[in-house]
Amino acid sequence: MAKIYLLNNQKYSDVENLEVFQIEYIKSKIDLNKYDALIFTSKNAVYSLDSFNKDWKNIPCYAIALKTANIIKNLGGKISFIGSSGHGNDFAQELIALLKNKKVLYIKALKTVSDLPNILRKNEILLDELIAYKTSCKKSTAILEDNSTFIFTSPSSVECFFKQYTWKDSYKAIVIGNTTAKFLPENVKYEISSLTSIEECINLAKHSFF
Repeated sequence: MAKIYLLNNQKYSDVENLEVFQIEYIKSKIDLNKYDALIFTSKNAVYSLDSFNKDWKNIPCYAIALKTANIIKNLGGKISFIGSSGHGNDFAQELIALLKNKKVLYIKALKTVSDLPNILRKNEILLDELIAYKTSCKKSTAILEDNSTFIFTSPSSVECFFKQYTWKDSYKAIVIGNTTAKFLPENVKYEISSLTSIEECINLAKHSFF
């Protein structure tokens, strides 16, 4: 069976991790108690905020997808809403009616690709943003096998992979969503997972014949 590389550090059977980027938490002093709602579009935002301010657990949380919601629950947070699409812009549309007249904080990465903040502000949502983490490329020494499949889970994974490696015609790409797919070079053939989940990406990688 051809090798499957997952471009992050999460462990799964029959899959090899290819860590080409790393997460760095950005701590800040912020009074969370003035907010009525917190928006999370990433597990890293949850973990980072929890590392330096526990007050978030008292505030209703709005999570982009079930995976993020489960992390919020496991850490003791309050879930008010879970998005259905897993995509930032669609999530923003779902939030508009729910966040009217609320003071909202969006906990985010230094670099983001969705238009969520602008969508909410255009719809008169009182929104602040807190940069809680950033990604940076990490040197990889792995020698990649021909005919391998690569699972890209974020735009950062795409960016950092192609800074270090040259794509071969024998390679296959699986991407977790449409946003990540937009960052792939034009010569890369790929399939998009039907669900925004790494498990589904792995399943697709194991059974794909493109």
